[in-house]
Amino acid sequence: MTKTRVLVLNSGSSSVKYQLLDMRDSSRLAVGLVERIGEHTSRLSHTAFTARQTREQTGPIADHEAALKAVAEELARDGLGLDSPELAAIGHRVVHGGRTFTEPTVIDDAVLDEIERLIPVAPLHNPANLTGIRTAMALRPDLPQVAVFDTAFHTTMPESAARYAIDVRTADRHRIRRYGFHGTSHAFVSRATAKLLGKAPEDVNVIVLHLGNGASASAVRKGRCVETSMGLTPLEGLVMGTRSGDLDPAVIFHLARVGGMSVDETDTLLNKESGLVGLCGDNDMREIRRRVDEGDEEARLAFDIYIHRLKKYIGAYYAVLGRVDAIAFTAGVGENSAPVREAAVAGLEELGLAVDGDLNAVRSGEPRLISPPGTRVAVAVVPTDEELEIATQTYALVAGTG
Repeated sequence: MTKTRVLVLNSGSSSVKYQLLDMRDSSRLAVGLVERIGEHTSRLSHTAFTARQTREQTGPIADHEAALKAVAEELARDGLGLDSPELAAIGHRVVHGGRTFTEPTVIDDAVLDEIERLIPVAPLHNPANLTGIRTAMALRPDLPQVAVFDTAFHTTMPESAARYAIDVRTADRHRIRRYGFHGTSHAFVSRATAKLLGKAPEDVNVIVLHLGNGASASAVRKGRCVETSMGLTPLEGLVMGTRSGDLDPAVIFHLARVGGMSVDETDTLLNKESGLVGLCGDNDMREIRRRVDEGDEEARLAFDIYIHRLKKYIGAYYAVLGRVDAIAFTAGVGENSAPVREAAVAGLEELGLAVDGDLNAVRSGEPRLISPPGTRVAVAVVPTDEELEIATQTYALVAGTG
């Protein structure tokens, strides 16, 4: 029997997201989420498209091993179990691959060791990713397990973009450089944008704006990332839901010396209490826009700061690329907020950018252009699909087709 199925696992600190895909047509056979792992209120939601049903269960799920066993049981109930002879591999999202991992990689002990060594630069993500991998390997030790790294797409950046201007020896000793994140999304969307334009990825330059609660931008020249907004961690760059994005590093020293704040307190402030929620108390763009429409000045200022930063990055990446064929909006805010898209390109007509109001107002799950016909730079909305990207890279590796 031909092995055409790939299970994609995204293991967080207290959750596991999963999708089972058939790579013959990239169709989804099942999707699900286990959340609040380790709590008495754990919840597993599972949808099987083959059986056209959704099931939920609540109750204590002690750890990731128990969570993955529960997932395996749900899949087995629909005839899609981990013991299926059609299962080709399990693809794992791994947030940080450092400089070592530049492409999807079959996992062995050496790979596990290197992912573990990278924990200091990804303390919130890599430990959870490792737990998911080790549990899956225990459940199916005979099956290829593939790591697909968020950072891999950005490893093509030149040193002039990746290095910070600090002492080189110190930077190298502590692995300090721009790594970038959301790489699977930027890879998928940049290629999908080229397809939307009827061109090959190597024939277009694209600015990708991944705007969700976490947000990042990338400049993609001929299919290769040459610059991205997130850095050593996902804190740098755009204004986000709860993260500050760019700020003067001396703010941290000031908070320590004048505010008496500890490193942990400052970390919490910048990652969890800043961005939109720090500016106006909300990190949901829909709620912020509702407040703006009602005349709320605090929400208006938060929105304006968000757009100002976004516009700065569009202009900067236009300069980096020299020629831009398209700008692509993606992720939750990018795909669904027409006001954000309109405001982000407003006033950039001299750069060949414009949005058609009627096209921008259309809600659709399909890739689409929202710029007027004949505009020099296409403006697109391209729904991201990180799970499909992980499955595609995983299957290409194990099937020997990539």
